[in-house]
Amino acid sequence: MSAADWGLLLSAFVASFVECVEALTIVLAMGVTRGWRAALAGTGAALVALAAITAVAGTALLRFVSPAVLQLVIGGLLLTFGLQWLRKAVLRAAGRKSLHDEAAEYEAQTRAGRSAPASTLFGFDAFGFVVSFKAVLLEGVEVVFIVVTFGVNAHNLPLAAVGGAAASVAVLAAGLLLHRPLSVVPENTLKYVVGLMLTTFGTFWSLEGLSTIVGGGSGTTWPGGDWALVGLLAGWALWSRVLIGLLRVPSDEIQSPVPSVGVAP
Repeated sequence: MSAADWGLLLSAFVASFVECVEALTIVLAMGVTRGWRAALAGTGAALVALAAITAVAGTALLRFVSPAVLQLVIGGLLLTFGLQWLRKAVLRAAGRKSLHDEAAEYEAQTRAGRSAPASTLFGFDAFGFVVSFKAVLLEGVEVVFIVVTFGVNAHNLPLAAVGGAAASVAVLAAGLLLHRPLSVVPENTLKYVVGLMLTTFGTFWSLEGLSTIVGGGSGTTWPGGDWALVGLLAGWALWSRVLIGLLRVPSDEIQSPVPSVGVAP
């Protein structure tokens, strides 16, 4: 496989892994407090909806959008999302934003589950079903976005899908084996890596698509071809470390992790 293929596979896997970890934490909390029947039913319903979204979105993009416009639009979207992830990662590393703590998130979700009133929906516990469905759907939409945009723009949707599916299976297997949140996973570091990857691919594809459109269909290629991704990744990583150094606050002023109540963002 080429450098771009490996980058595509790794990016889809790592980004999907992070989102799946967050969804798993909420589903586990609902399973423990509201019952596994409702939690698994909500998860299954969300997965069906996600499969339909993936099929429709991927087919529509491939059939109705020209490759150059696709590169520009998707590259711009990836760059936007990547910069948002990278900004948060820089602020966390510099101590200006609290770190995300899956163990604390799990405790917050279990408290919410125990305090919610009892009611039913489709024969399942309503709170457990809805919260599990919402968590898996919202986190899953981000996974679908990453898989579809990466795969379509790289002309290799199956490879991107393999990366996303492998991440889902890995998280599910770990959750079933451990029966607790994956708090040992360095999630904040993974989010930093994902931010770098999204920003790198977004820069690469948006500028390549813009060059093709401006050039009347001919466009230009990056120096070194797909290996330019390595240079872009190094450049964004260096710039982010510079920003972390400039924004760093004293260790005694760093914020503690603050769990959210409800579905994690």
